[in-house]
Amino acid sequence: MMDRRVFPALGARPQAGDRHQPTAAAPWWRSGLLYQVYVRSFADSNGDGVGDLLGVIQHLDHLAWLGVDGIWLSPITVSPNHDWGYDVADYCDIQPEYGNLDDFDRLVSEAGRRGIRVVLDLVPNHTSSLHPWFIESRASRNSRHRDWYVWADPKPDGSPPNNWLSAFGGPAWTLDESTGQMYLHNFAPEQPDLNWWNEEVRQAFDEIQCFWLDRGAAGFRIDVCHMVVKDQELRDNPPARDVDGFAAQLLGQRPLYNSNQPEVHEAIRRWRRTADAYAPSALLFGETVVYDLRELAAFYGQGDELHLALNVPLLETMFAAVDMRALIEATERALPQDAWPVWAGSNHDVPRMASRWAQGDPRKTTLALMMLLTLRGTPLLYQGDEIGLTDTVLSREELQDPAGLRYWPLYKGRDGARTPMPWSAQDGGGFTASGVTPWLRLGDVGDCNVASQREERLSTLNLTRDLIALRRRTPDLQLGDYEPLQTPEETWAWRRGERALVALNLSDEPARIAAAHGEIAICSNRDRDGEAVVDWLELGPQEGAVLISDQPLTTKKR
Repeated sequence: MMDRRVFPALGARPQAGDRHQPTAAAPWWRSGLLYQVYVRSFADSNGDGVGDLLGVIQHLDHLAWLGVDGIWLSPITVSPNHDWGYDVADYCDIQPEYGNLDDFDRLVSEAGRRGIRVVLDLVPNHTSSLHPWFIESRASRNSRHRDWYVWADPKPDGSPPNNWLSAFGGPAWTLDESTGQMYLHNFAPEQPDLNWWNEEVRQAFDEIQCFWLDRGAAGFRIDVCHMVVKDQELRDNPPARDVDGFAAQLLGQRPLYNSNQPEVHEAIRRWRRTADAYAPSALLFGETVVYDLRELAAFYGQGDELHLALNVPLLETMFAAVDMRALIEATERALPQDAWPVWAGSNHDVPRMASRWAQGDPRKTTLALMMLLTLRGTPLLYQGDEIGLTDTVLSREELQDPAGLRYWPLYKGRDGARTPMPWSAQDGGGFTASGVTPWLRLGDVGDCNVASQREERLSTLNLTRDLIALRRRTPDLQLGDYEPLQTPEETWAWRRGERALVALNLSDEPARIAAAHGEIAICSNRDRDGEAVVDWLELGPQEGAVLISDQPLTTKKR
């Protein structure tokens, strides 16, 4: 264990600035682009079929060419891989199959030379059952770390203390025969939940944060940060409602008491104080699985909690103009002043947006990318989004995901979105050496890969890069306000700042949108780039465009 540090309390809280008047001193993550690297599937440098840190280093030039400002790495700490890194056995060392601490230091250095920051995945809700803390915790009821985890007596009939269910199936409680008590695991039995009512647990994570900040990490994506604190009375959860999300519907209960407790905000404020005092530019980006946008907004606090909170409702919204527009505008209304949204269409836990939103239609994928890269907020791309990568269809025998194995065929798991990154059309897809079997099967690398798309002027990859470059050189697209505009049915348009306008036609019919004067900077039909627009913008079916004007735009609001 590292030396304990004392962190100064924050001084007087600054008054929130006007989010409609951003300054040139905006934090890097506010004006930049985040990119999720699922390390295990990104690039294999040593031919063992598993991605690693040296593989990430070897492809930093791609990320710099694309225009990435920060990469979020999926967990790289030591793990027995019951849940592929989200069961941590050592928070302060590197999983050997990914490399070592020297490799991490080199990654931070090499990324920094390219202007790219490295954000780590922090898993505070639970550890591995092989973590030394838990091994000692279960040794006896009086062990040093007993209260670091959530233990409870079973009911007189031997059943669990309450009705809480594991996200991976079955009760969220497992009996420890040697001590006669049950421990809580909201995920797999190999992932016992930590007790965040315990001050020593909180101190341990202060130290973990500072360990990685010392090594140059630019912040943390905090796994299931909404659920680290549980109801002290361990009350039963109520049945799921129609308005609850996919996970609640799958389990049949609403996570009222094992998730999103009021006291979770105390823990987040503490993380924020630690980060601000130790590395003021560090990013705290939370995985906040909540469906009420008012609850989402609460995770920003008064500018003293998360910098970014994942918008899960967006991931479960239909890619249709009326639905997307309603969700974005509701989010804008809900967020507190100066709070900054983050927009993602894919990640390692959900089907890729090219499959889920676009159903494999490259025109719709293009519009989804145009939306994510031009809304007010920080865009987050998942590896492969830039080439319109779709999910790989896997058989049950090929699955590695515990959730997929548990719920097949009702739910086929997350592995389809986790298959290796296709860098080229050669055998192994440029992910691994020819003849090597990767940990998950590659998709059709000949149909979709980075190398081929770099050579194609009209490819999804070049469109994505051009959109990112446009965003980088256009202050209104980085930090400008979002204003929705009046548009025909099945279309959606908004203004960013004073001189940028984005219009999407999500219908299969041509559309005409009032657009004042401007020039098409980028159109999904690249032959229209540079086209002048006077009064009206004509869009074809499933077509979108970004207009830039040298004068303030005058358009009607919705």
